[in-house]
Amino acid sequence: MRLVFAGTPAAAVPTLRALAAQHEIAAVVTRPDAPLGRKRVLTPSPVAAAAEELGLPVIKAARLDTEATERISALLADLGVIVAYGGIVREPLLSAPAHGWINLHFSLLPQWRGAAPVQRALIAGDAELGVSVFQLVPALDAGDVFAMRTVAMPSDATADAALEILALDGAALTSDVVAAIAAGTAVASAQTGEVSLAPKLALEDGLMDWTQPVEALYARFRGVTPEPGAHTTVDGARLKILSAAPMASDAPDLAPGELLGTKNGVLIGTATTPLAVTRVQPAGKGAMNAADWWRGLRDSDGMKAGS
Repeated sequence: MRLVFAGTPAAAVPTLRALAAQHEIAAVVTRPDAPLGRKRVLTPSPVAAAAEELGLPVIKAARLDTEATERISALLADLGVIVAYGGIVREPLLSAPAHGWINLHFSLLPQWRGAAPVQRALIAGDAELGVSVFQLVPALDAGDVFAMRTVAMPSDATADAALEILALDGAALTSDVVAAIAAGTAVASAQTGEVSLAPKLALEDGLMDWTQPVEALYARFRGVTPEPGAHTTVDGARLKILSAAPMASDAPDLAPGELLGTKNGVLIGTATTPLAVTRVQPAGKGAMNAADWWRGLRDSDGMKAGS
């Protein structure tokens, strides 16, 4: 098939590579170069870099406005495929390809419609994660589903690791759907079940509430790592938590927010058993071992997280 592909982050690259090996890619649509790092160097998106490596034409557009719509429509594509592009496809572009657009979404629809499905699923403590390929429609992630797959996830996977796993499974699933559409055998079914929403995360979503059980706190840590990042305050200063895990049931009995230094890190009390923190980033400093951070405090007696 003659395809137009739209995507931006690294999670979209496996699908682009899989489709480029099987079909004609008329163009790759991605967001413009963005400033990255301390020096704010303009850097192509991961999808743009992959497209250049594959020798594919690239259209860089911050939004799919009239100009972008005209350029993409002129490609006369059979199908549009979108994976985390970061913009909304509206009419008349939605109907420009002969078969419209399909979307790879990183959830088991209709669960977690929106911008942050993996993060929200992890925060909620979902036992299953997955991917869905559906027909793009004007309503948010509401189109009929061609295929869905549940993906086994390590119990300690943070959002970035989970998304990397889902991206590979999603690439294979999308390839199967595109092949079925090309063969005329694809069948899409209406979404069924309870709808849940996954809005983009804000900084406050990473704030740890130590009065919650450790299971809920660890789920939040996994869901907000690496961005926007799990954090708390200690002695009025913000502390980012980079690595953590629940303690066993025989752990010391600590009050919510109570800190206890160990040779390997710091234990923080919760409503149940403590959370073991092994790597942190204090405000204005680089990442360090939590044990080193604890030893560097002038007076740690009576200090509590969240204060």
